[in-house]
Amino acid sequence: MVVFRIERRSGLPAYLQIVNQVEQALRMGALAEGDKLPTAAQVAATTKVNPNTTLKAYRELERSGLVEVRQGSGTFITRSLASPRTAPESPLRTRLGEWMREARDEGLSAREVTVLFDTVLGENYPGAPAGPSHTPTG
Repeated sequence: MVVFRIERRSGLPAYLQIVNQVEQALRMGALAEGDKLPTAAQVAATTKVNPNTTLKAYRELERSGLVEVRQGSGTFITRSLASPRTAPESPLRTRLGEWMREARDEGLSAREVTVLFDTVLGENYPGAPAGPSHTPTG
């Protein structure tokens, strides 16, 4: 089950943070077709956002065809965004995980890793959005 983290100072509405986190989990293979998302009440309890915020995010995900709301059962993933290149067992992801652990062991904070990653991303992908795409915790 996915655990949502809301960064109140990000400037991005909470419902869009939820949408982005679901999409990211789908790309990375952390969520797959048939998986059930937490209820709005569960998300509200863990993130301190209004349950209606979660429902708005889930409606957005439903409009994009990524989830299906089944009355009385919950909200379920209907398709994946994962590709073999981003799957948990992919070589690139494995090497990135190793790099992240090395950065942590060298004493870099999550914020410093994000800034470094975004800088190198911009150098290699001109036109990539500037600034952190998410705000890490820790």
